[in-house]
Amino acid sequence: MRVRRAAVVGLLLGLGQELSAQQLTSAEVARVDSVFSAIDGTARPGCALGVSRNGALVYQRGYGMANLETGTAITPASIFHVASISKQFTAMAVALLAQDGKLSLDDDIRKYLPEIPDYGHRITLANLIRHTSGIRDQWNLLGMAGWRFPEDLITEQDVLDIVSRQRELNFTPGDEYSYSNSGYTLLAVVVKRVSGKSLRDFADERVFKPLGMTQTHFHDNHAMVVPGRTSAYEPGPPGPWKVSIPTFDTYGATSLFTTVADLLLWEQNFVTAAVGGKGLIDAAQQPTKLNNGSALNYGYGLSIETYRGLRAVGHGGADAGYRADVVRFPDQGVAITALCNFSTAGPNGLTRKVADVVLEGSMQARPVAAGPAVSLTLTQAQLDRLVGVYKRRNVDDALRVVAKDSGLVVLPYGIPLKATADTRFVAEGFPVEVVFDGPAGAAIREMRLVIGTEPPRVFDRMAPFAPSPNQLDTYAGEYYSRELDTRYTVSRKDSVLTVRGRKSEPVTLVAVFADAFQATGAGTIRFERTRGRVTGFRISDDRVRNVAFVRLPPAAPVAGRPEQ
Repeated sequence: MRVRRAAVVGLLLGLGQELSAQQLTSAEVARVDSVFSAIDGTARPGCALGVSRNGALVYQRGYGMANLETGTAITPASIFHVASISKQFTAMAVALLAQDGKLSLDDDIRKYLPEIPDYGHRITLANLIRHTSGIRDQWNLLGMAGWRFPEDLITEQDVLDIVSRQRELNFTPGDEYSYSNSGYTLLAVVVKRVSGKSLRDFADERVFKPLGMTQTHFHDNHAMVVPGRTSAYEPGPPGPWKVSIPTFDTYGATSLFTTVADLLLWEQNFVTAAVGGKGLIDAAQQPTKLNNGSALNYGYGLSIETYRGLRAVGHGGADAGYRADVVRFPDQGVAITALCNFSTAGPNGLTRKVADVVLEGSMQARPVAAGPAVSLTLTQAQLDRLVGVYKRRNVDDALRVVAKDSGLVVLPYGIPLKATADTRFVAEGFPVEVVFDGPAGAAIREMRLVIGTEPPRVFDRMAPFAPSPNQLDTYAGEYYSRELDTRYTVSRKDSVLTVRGRKSEPVTLVAVFADAFQATGAGTIRFERTRGRVTGFRISDDRVRNVAFVRLPPAAPVAGRPEQ
């Protein structure tokens, strides 16, 4: 008995030492809290933070307010909409159905989604999971069609309708990677049609309950009351903040509601494989391979990267005023998540700064000019050398680079960039890097844009295009898109060309290259000509290519009513 008692005491002492070793030190806590010091307070929204080590929650805290109207503070128990972090759970649901033998990831999606057109190329469920389907993105399509965010309620059927109207793909399936929310909404529909249960119910039964994620659900009804839910905000007016909450009754690509503690339980499943098993968990973290054999750092709704020499797996999310990020360092057994309720939060940068503290002894030293922590002040001449219009190679998607506040801004994104070298810039708090290239002492020829772990996008510098008022008149008219079921009106007043769509005010079109203009919220419009006459145009942006509009004949005047 004495031996058994000693063994138990030893076991408890050892367990206590292990748990104690897992906790953050007071010095680490102070440094972690300092990362969030600028967003902590009772007059602004903020973030919840969670850190786990070897599956144990070692630190969690709320900073700022969950609701500015009720004066409710953010706590670790606060529930957030985490946007695209949802995707890894949707991918898991489909993979579990494959494991059950009810479908194959290599199945053609039209087996389950016959309303999707036959594009002449086979699109698989795996293409949807890995963003290699070529299917145009739902949010960009809806925006082009005149939907207002977040004012208009968007349902799953709305997404199905507009995706099913598309007559072209962005590219041949498997040839490229292009982030497509449409693919994950379609996967949610597949789960329902194959399992007979909504994704919400299926994930609750097969993922959330088994892992003890009691505060997590797929939100499929915008009117549902969720105790403990945070509100979300973006900078005003009116006032310093205004409410910015997504209005969705669509999910799969988004709409997961969760807490920091629940999300860290999920991260530990990548170690235990309690849900899915080791084979599925390993497959979920394998890089995507394109048709040409090249590999991309994306798995089953997961980005795979290296941060300061350490392997890192995670994902971010952004909808309306919500911003979220979760990252796991598999080799160190550490996972970190930051869930925020304001649009300028930059949680990707916050989780990495926390990692800098928690994993300080394991990381490589930060290169002198390798990140947002280091910025240079360039001369106006150095900035002016980079200013101009750049067109994405082989795609009619233009970006305008302008100088502002001793740095650069890339439009239409509008995110300020800080210089880390004379031709290299980063966005503080966001995983964005911009690099300019050209022969030494000569004009800049191209720009590379890198967002997170996505492949670099190469843009060529374009010659200036400055059409006269008479030239602008050739573009004026009414245009219709069958794929969007909407009309655009292009007008000229003085030296300004504008476009107006459904439910929108006129938007100024800025000339970017020959016959092409850029409009905020409408991508790049490139007019098409037949025998010199403008007969239509196509719209492209970062996730949608070549949506077609045809020019309509002038409307006949109504009898008895003078022409305007």
